[in-house]
Amino acid sequence: MVAPPKSPPQHPVVVAHLGDRAASLQLRVADKITAFAGSMNFVYIHAIVFSMWMLVLEKSPWPTLTLIVSLEAIFLSTFVMIGQNRQSAFTQAKADHDFVESELELKTNTELTRQIHALTTELHHRMLNGPTSGGDVALG
Repeated sequence: MVAPPKSPPQHPVVVAHLGDRAASLQLRVADKITAFAGSMNFVYIHAIVFSMWMLVLEKSPWPTLTLIVSLEAIFLSTFVMIGQNRQSAFTQAKADHDFVESELELKTNTELTRQIHALTTELHHRMLNGPTSGGDVALG
């Protein structure tokens, strides 16, 4: 039996972000609308529908079509802003997480450097002065 391939590890902020998105019906709907509105199928459907509307349904200067297109533009621009806000919040959360991890790593590396310096100084001192009279003392 072959085990399914493992998915690559994900950043903790990505995991939390995906969990939040999956938990909210509104966000799932917004994601689906945004995904469709950002596709070429959306463009093709609109080109066909608007062409048919202009050629078949309305003979005047298309007042109804103008209203529909204006309303659609309002809603689509709102979805674009929702997406930008969502991306901004995700980016900030990831940056905050990375900053905390970076600071922790810096602190750990600084402590390790200090310990290495202390051990090196102790070894240097022992090599120059010889063994202590009380026997070998553990480093540390």
